[in-house]
Amino acid sequence: MKNFIWNRFTRFVDAISQAHTFHAHFSLLFTIGAMTFATALSLFFHQITPTGSANIALIYILTIIMISYHTDKYRYGIISGIISVFFINYMFTYPFGQFSFSTAGYPFTFAVMYFISILSSATVFRMKDQAQKINETEKLLAEAEKEKLRANLLRAVSHDLRTPLTSMIGASSSYLENETTLSSPEKRDLVSHIYEDANWLLHMVENLLSVTRITDGISNTLKETPEVAEEVLFDAVSTIRKRYPDYQIQVSVPGDFYVVPMDPLLIKQVIINLLENAYFHARSEQPVQCYLTGDDAQIQVHIRDHGNGIAPDRLKSIFDAAPSAPSSAADTKRGMGIGLSICKAIITAHNGEIHAINHADGAEFFFNLPKEAISHESEHSDSGHRR
Repeated sequence: MKNFIWNRFTRFVDAISQAHTFHAHFSLLFTIGAMTFATALSLFFHQITPTGSANIALIYILTIIMISYHTDKYRYGIISGIISVFFINYMFTYPFGQFSFSTAGYPFTFAVMYFISILSSATVFRMKDQAQKINETEKLLAEAEKEKLRANLLRAVSHDLRTPLTSMIGASSSYLENETTLSSPEKRDLVSHIYEDANWLLHMVENLLSVTRITDGISNTLKETPEVAEEVLFDAVSTIRKRYPDYQIQVSVPGDFYVVPMDPLLIKQVIINLLENAYFHARSEQPVQCYLTGDDAQIQVHIRDHGNGIAPDRLKSIFDAAPSAPSSAADTKRGMGIGLSICKAIITAHNGEIHAINHADGAEFFFNLPKEAISHESEHSDSGHRR
């Protein structure tokens, strides 16, 4: 009889080994190990409390739940439930060491324990299956969002590159064809246009290099270090003022110093993009306001202009990198799509948010970043804002 049982068990193991992958081997070994541990624990408990079969049943039910959670098929939990019921009857129910179904009330107890075991196994497996489906759905949505971003960026790049390249080709062609007839001021004007468009293309390449750092494996590519937000803001404004000497920017920061975990180069690029966007598209008659606010949880950087504002139908999609019809000559020359979409990608990678709103005198872009620590108050916090 023992040889027959052993042969059956060996065939069962061989069948599983041939038909299933590593997960099946793990599930089988985990089931055997968990049931062995539960039986050993029950035997120890039974030695202390011989009449505690109800508590022993709880030990097996918990084991069935663990088996159902860590294995990949229904059958392991169901088989464990059936085996548990017979183990409790044979080893931990009077008369011990033999099967007995004639004890008063035991058939009902047997049925209840059996259905509890099966129900526990099925419930846990279904919950695990639903969790796996949710994870797969989230991965698919994330991949779809990434593909959408790539497609939009590709469209925006083709749109934003075409305009300055066309302008450069036209200016250089005019210079070559009319070199002998053009006056010195006209030649200088054409070369200046070529220079401006070349700088614009250089800045766009910088944007593209920034976005390549965050589109593949965001959490692994960001080099977040504690940085003083005010220093990053002033660095970005300084860069913009060097590029556009006539750009009027009013900078305001609080008297506190805010330390925020960030990739300073990427956040600087965000501020530069927003300031350039205001410079080329807002046509603000007053200085553009760039200011910093914060509380115990986050900081906010605001870029507020006093220009034409944003068309209401564009507010929701302005960060989507989709090129739209230009509303003016400035928009024709400098596309808005790629720079703002990169801002959104960078801020999202920092677990922040970016928004655009209209106000009575123009538009405002602002983003927030979670803070690392409570800001340190300066000794002159009552001196107001620094300019």
